[in-house]
Formats: sequence, structure tokens, C-alpha cells
Amino acid sequence: MPEIEPKERYLKDLEGLHLWHAPMSSCSQRVRIVLAETGKDYTSHLIDLAGDEHASPEYQAIHPKGLVPAFVDDGRLFIESVDIIQRIAQPGSDLANSTSQDLLQLADKAQVDLKLLTFEFLFKGVERSSKESFDAFQENHQNEWLKQFRRDYKAGFETSRIDAAVTRTDEAFRILDDRLSDGRPFLAGDTFSLADVAWMPNVHRFSLMDWPFERVPNLQSWFRRVAGRPSYKKALLDWQNEKVAGAFAEYTGERRINGTDIRAFGSLSG
Repeated sequence: MPEIEPKERYLKDLEGLHLWHAPMSSCSQRVRIVLAETGKDYTSHLIDLAGDEHASPEYQAIHPKGLVPAFVDDGRLFIESVDIIQRIAQPGSDLANSTSQDLLQLADKAQVDLKLLTFEFLFKGVERSSKESFDAFQENHQNEWLKQFRRDYKAGFETSRIDAAVTRTDEAFRILDDRLSDGRPFLAGDTFSLADVAWMPNVHRFSLMDWPFERVPNLQSWFRRVAGRPSYKKALLDWQNEKVAGAFAEYTGERRINGTDIRAFGSLSG
């Protein structure tokens, strides 16, 4: 859905670029990377996901699915990260022209598995939600898929579901690795593009889970390359809560010792 009609009339009166986002949301990271790459100024509206601000009536009046990011460009509202980054890059730019639509679609499709594996292998070690906050989320949020996801997470994801998500992620990374096997520096060719932007947050996120990137050496080299860009630090690392990242690392280490880390599931376990 490239553009939606705002429910809140004041959004139509906003001038310039406005971004509703969360610091460690991978989709928010995509948008901030493109904003950094293009040097565009924007008004930041932070959404506290840990505090379930995305379940508030105020935010759901902006984004009907209660997700981040949401983006307003001179009164026009966009809510899907792939559409947003294409909007910011603008047709005709090197960033947009040199991209690959199939890689953007693959990155978009990967978000469901990224979310599940993030909750299982990272958030599980730091999140301590109360019964009250869980009940409030179920009552206030209007996104039925997201509410069911929270219920599944609270009950514990089935092993088969984790296995499938790991295997699909492994397959996607192998596709990217194969694309890079001809020596190209970036995913779509010789020029840094939106395809690289779309995948940078995902590879970063899985590195926090200690994904075995030695299985995909071309992708590993690619990530070292793109992680050296100023936009990676400005749009991703500078927004990362290092205390939380440290807790992720500790939890990942504990699961590795216990043999229950991400390498013990799906196609990584063979």
C-alpha cells in the first residue's frame, strides 16, 4: 500500500518530512538509512514500542496497523517501509535506479520471520512484560495479527515455527550470497542501492543473534563493506541502546552454552 488517506486531518497540514519510528525497529532503520544517504532533514516522532505506544488510539489514528514506521511527506501519508524508502530516494536517483525490485520484495517478505526470531532469540532475554500490559495491549491494539503474535509469544513459539523461520532466512541469505558471488560490491551491482538499504538492518539484527555468517562469506564481506558507510552509524548504530544490545549479547551467549541458540534450529542445525 504505497499511500493511504490520513484519518487525522492535521497530518494533511504538515509540511516537510515527518517520521514516526522506533530506535531498534528494522523497518525504521531502513528509512533512517535512506534519509541519511540522501541528506534529507526530517522531523522525528519517536514511538516507544516497549511501552506499547503503538497500541495507543493516537498512534493508531496515524498508522491503522499500529506499526512503525509511518511517514508524512508534505501531508501525504505512507506506512510501508519499502514504499517509503522508494519515495525518499525518488525515481531517477542512483539509489533508486540501480536497485533490484526482487531483492526489495524478498527483504519485505523476510520481515515476518525476522520479527519472530527477534522475539525468540533477543527479546525473550530482556522483555519482562506484566499481565497488566499484556491485557492492555490485547484490549487496545486493533491489529489482530499482532495481537495473535503476542499471544503466541507469551505461550512460547512452537519449535516447528522457529525451524521454518530459520530455514527461510538461511535460504534468503544464500540467495544474496549467490548474487554477490560474481564479485559485485553491492547486492544489485556496482552501485549502492535500496536493495542494500533494505537488507542492512536484517543482517545487523541477525548478527546480534550470532547467526553463522561464515556460511555465506560473500554476504559477510558485503556487510563489512556497507557497515563502513556513514549512514550505517548515523541511522542504525547511533540509535541503538548499548545497554540493551549488551543484554542481547549476554542472552545469546547463554543460549549458545545451553545449545538452544539460533544455530540449533532449522537448516542451521544440520
